[in-house]
Amino acid sequence: MQNRPIIIGVTGGSGGGKTSVSRAILDHFPNEKISMIEHDSYYKDQSHLTFEERVKTNYDHPFAFDTDLMIEQIKELLAGRPVDIPTYDYTEHTRSNKTYRQEPQDVFIVEGILVLEDQRLRDLMDIKIFVDTDDDVRIIRRIKRDMEERGRSLDSVIDQYLGVVKPMYHQFIEPTKRYADVIIPEGASNKVAIDLITTKIEKILEEAREG
Repeated sequence: MQNRPIIIGVTGGSGGGKTSVSRAILDHFPNEKISMIEHDSYYKDQSHLTFEERVKTNYDHPFAFDTDLMIEQIKELLAGRPVDIPTYDYTEHTRSNKTYRQEPQDVFIVEGILVLEDQRLRDLMDIKIFVDTDDDVRIIRRIKRDMEERGRSLDSVIDQYLGVVKPMYHQFIEPTKRYADVIIPEGASNKVAIDLITTKIEKILEEAREG
């Protein structure tokens, strides 16, 4: 294993294709020690709130995330030590009591809507990617995902999108585009961008091994 893992940040709006881009990178390196860490795993514990209060949480605001814990755990992984990453229960709207063990790797993809928002997190990254997708495409994907995977009603998804998701995107997420090394329009379907990124990662891995 090389001395220090490569950290790749992947961000963009909800439903913009961040996960697809991250998966495309993962799939390109089947023989490498590479893992994805999702910012969503670090939503704050809300067990002290009533269910009604939890439902009203603004999940697209930086305050919703325990980014301090994420930074602490990434630093542990950079030092070659395993960590226990929290998991989030979307039906109960709070952190679950389960964690998963993440072993050190050669490459980590750090994925989430606000991973470029905190300078301390940005400073740990070797490559910063912003997936830039049209608002219309993102709401359609979000409706489909939240209804199929998270048991939400159409009205609740639309209300949340118009009331919180869209304004938060323009306030907090879109401005982080300026920190990106690479901006990918249309996500994983942009094969040229994926090829450029995976080639760059290969080069970094090779140099690390030779060094």
